[in-house]
Amino acid sequence: MLSLPNLLTLSRIVAVPLLVALLWWPRWEAGFALAFALYCLMGLTDYFDGYVARARGTVSKLGQFLDPIADKIMIAAVILMLVGTRHEDSAIITGVHIIAALIILLREIAVSGLREFLAGLQVSLPVSKLAKWKTTLQLIAFGALILAGALPGVLFVKVTGLACLWGAAALTMVTGWDYLRAGLKHMD
Repeated sequence: MLSLPNLLTLSRIVAVPLLVALLWWPRWEAGFALAFALYCLMGLTDYFDGYVARARGTVSKLGQFLDPIADKIMIAAVILMLVGTRHEDSAIITGVHIIAALIILLREIAVSGLREFLAGLQVSLPVSKLAKWKTTLQLIAFGALILAGALPGVLFVKVTGLACLWGAAALTMVTGWDYLRAGLKHMD
């Protein structure tokens, strides 16, 4: 239960409140820089927990349960913090871009519910390669947007983050539809 992969996954969950605290003040550039470093570290632990578990043959049911939860908690927290700013002129995700963030958030909730429903039927819904690309683009988008808070004068960083956010939202809709189609086969 306390294997290295599970500890890495748990570390991501435990780090979320610190990430939120660092993103709390929208004009605190040093906080955003530290949040970016923490976010990158969390992304690395996401990669290595699965890699280590497979390499050592220590894939566990706890890890399979916690890993997607850790991902969703982290992404939801980042979305809320980048959208829920208290100063509109320093907001990271504003206007029409909130739609892309909302698409990602809603898909995460819907797929989690679908997976939970299918688990009751003992049907697994494996992660597709396209979903892995979606996750990668999503991680890049939110990383760039956090970095944009640390570097508000560098417009390229924010533009890159927003472009990746829309790309991730598009892939989110495609993969969400794929999962829904697969899940509908098991519903009556």
